[in-house]
Amino acid sequence: MADDASIRALEEKVAELRTMMESGGVDLSEEIALLEKKLFAWRRDQYARMSDWDRVKLARHPERPRGLQLVNAVTEDFYELRGDRMGGDDPALRGGPALLDGQRIMLLFHHRGSTREEQHSCRYGMSTPQGYRKAMRLMNIANRLRLPVLSLVDTPGAYPGVQSEEQNIAAAIAESISRTLSLDVPSLTVILGEGGSGGAIAIAATDRVLMMENATYSVISPEGAAAILWKDSQAAPQAAQALRLTAPPLIELGFIDQIVPEPVGGAHTDPEATAYELRAAVSNHLQELSSIPLDELKALRYKRYRNAGSVRAAADQEA
Repeated sequence: MADDASIRALEEKVAELRTMMESGGVDLSEEIALLEKKLFAWRRDQYARMSDWDRVKLARHPERPRGLQLVNAVTEDFYELRGDRMGGDDPALRGGPALLDGQRIMLLFHHRGSTREEQHSCRYGMSTPQGYRKAMRLMNIANRLRLPVLSLVDTPGAYPGVQSEEQNIAAAIAESISRTLSLDVPSLTVILGEGGSGGAIAIAATDRVLMMENATYSVISPEGAAAILWKDSQAAPQAAQALRLTAPPLIELGFIDQIVPEPVGGAHTDPEATAYELRAAVSNHLQELSSIPLDELKALRYKRYRNAGSVRAAADQEA
C-alpha cells in the first residue's frame, strides 16, 4: 500500500522526467506513461481507503475548484447581479442569470476567493444577511422570468460576526429557506465542497440536491461537534464519522439525489474533468425537473422536506 510520501515522491519523479524531456529533447514518454499508470493505481487504492475525515480535508483543499472558477467553466454565459436593494452587497454569496447547455437559469453560488486578499473579503464563503437578501431578490427575479434556480453551495456556514447578529442573520436564513421552498420554478443544488449548517441550507432547500464525491454536508463542523460532545477539538476525525456528513450515507438517508464523481485524488487533480461531470449532472437534472408540471413539482418538494430523514420510520419500526 502506497502512503502519502510514496505518492508525493512519484509525483516529483514524473515532474522531473517531464522537465528533462522538455529541456533536453530526450524522449521519455514511455517511462513517464509507466510511472503515471503506477501513480494512478496508487491514488485509486488510497482513495478507496479514505476515511470521512480524509474527505473533509479534500472538501477544504486549497486548490479545489470553487465558486466563480466553476461557474465560468460550467456555464456559457453568466451576468452577475449585485446588491440586496437594502443598502449592501456580499461578495461571499453571488449570483445572476446564466446560460447552461442552451437553457437560461438563475445561478446562486458561494464564493470563497482565490487570493488571500479576496478570501479575506469573502470571509471564505461565509455570507452575511446582505448575501441572503440578495439571494432572495434573485429568486424573485427567477420566479418572474420563469428561470430554474441552480445553487452551488460551498460554505463553512453563515458569517457569525457581531455585525451579522445585529442585522438578524437568523431571520435572513429563515426567510431564504422559506423563499427557496416556495419557488414557482424548478430548483437544484450542488454541494461543491463544504455544506455547513444554515449557511448552506439557506439556498439548498431545493427540488433536488446533488453532492460532489468529496463534498460534506452537515449541521456542524467536525471540530465544532468534537468540542461540544467530546470536549476536545482533536476528536474531529471521530466526530466526522459520527456526523455521517459525506455523500454515501446522505444518499442512503435520502437527503441527496446523486453523487457527482470526481477524478481520482479529488477535484483539484483535474478541474476540467470535474467541471465536465458537474455540467453533465446539472444539465440532466434541470431537463428532468423542467418537464414536471409545477403543481406536481411543488407537491414533490413539500413531500421531500416534510418527510426528510429517517426518524419517523425508525419510530414506526420500534412501535
